[in-house]
Amino acid sequence: MPKKIVITGIGATTPLGGDVPTTWDALLAGVSGTHALTHPWVETYELPVKFAAEALVRPETVLDRPEARRLDPVSQLAVVSAREAWQDAGAPDVDPDRLGVDYATGIGGVWTLLNAWDTLREKGPRRVLPMTVPMLMPNAASAAISMRLHARAFARTVASACASSVESIVSAYDHLQSGAADIVIAGGTESAIHPITIAAFSSMQALSRRNDSPETASRPYSADRDGFVMGEGAATIILETEEHALARGARIYAELAGTAVTADSYHITAPDPEGTGAARAMREALEQAGASADEVTHINAHATSTPVGDVAEYQAILAVFGDRAREIPLSATKASTGHLLGGTGALETIFTVLAITNRIAPPTINLTEQDPETPVNISSTALPLGDGPQLALCNSFGFGGHNAVAAIRSYES
Repeated sequence: MPKKIVITGIGATTPLGGDVPTTWDALLAGVSGTHALTHPWVETYELPVKFAAEALVRPETVLDRPEARRLDPVSQLAVVSAREAWQDAGAPDVDPDRLGVDYATGIGGVWTLLNAWDTLREKGPRRVLPMTVPMLMPNAASAAISMRLHARAFARTVASACASSVESIVSAYDHLQSGAADIVIAGGTESAIHPITIAAFSSMQALSRRNDSPETASRPYSADRDGFVMGEGAATIILETEEHALARGARIYAELAGTAVTADSYHITAPDPEGTGAARAMREALEQAGASADEVTHINAHATSTPVGDVAEYQAILAVFGDRAREIPLSATKASTGHLLGGTGALETIFTVLAITNRIAPPTINLTEQDPETPVNISSTALPLGDGPQLALCNSFGFGGHNAVAAIRSYES
């Protein structure tokens, strides 16, 4: 008999705020986290894209200075969000051997790596920091969380591009079902707003180039969308079995009812235009949840604002929901936050949890003329979700053809 897996804590640091409450309030208010970059390197390298959605509260201002100096920004953000989630869950008294970490990043410590390369070229090998490798490795964030919250069951890392953090949530679900842990800290993080990544994404024509209006650059489902906006931040959720949560008197936000991962096997960057793999992931998540497509009341779409990606996801939604694809309230929250890459799915899972808890689908800003190829039920103002049980999907898709979906159900005690 499958166990019921529940969400008991949430934490985030994002382009909209330094914690979950401020982020959620800004999202509902239609705030954009995107702004023009003022770093000297923007002009030094003559970057074609001069804006991004940086974390609003710098993590090095939250952490103690000695701690921050030993962590790449990607791990700093992860630790900040994990601590918030842990406190939000009531800082559970749990056997460290029964506490696990499933965490994710798409790129890892790119700032540490490239700063070390600059140091090597300019000052020689003796000046390269001894902590360089522990700071740049992709598993640094999960290791940092494990050590600070004393999680000894496991500390696993997922790296599946923009699907990474929902995949970490899938892994957490599986670990709890298998009995490998009583509580799992899951999520994802990214801090890759760097001249090399901006230049590279620009070269492949993936980024919006609205330098004259950064706040409106991310515009999912708009007919004039021209690419995504790079974002930065981290998000963490605390997951446990319902039995364990009730035994300790925990507050329960929602149920992680089902999860799924699939692969397109189509192209290294482009999605399958028919959305076949994405559709299968949605179906499998619903099947694991013991639910039908008719029960879904909300979708937080991957919706990056790329011309081909948004259409491919709509085709997947259409394949799963048929005529209801135009009726289900849908949110495309990257319009506000930018695209946090390996951290984006965990953040959007939190948005999905809060949407069904508060019975409101967040607005999608910058929606001017909706693309007729994507006739979804999306709005520039928040949409009510109505009364009764709620079941929502959170979609995350990544370069390499990775598809990950989480099905979140409102919790009935």
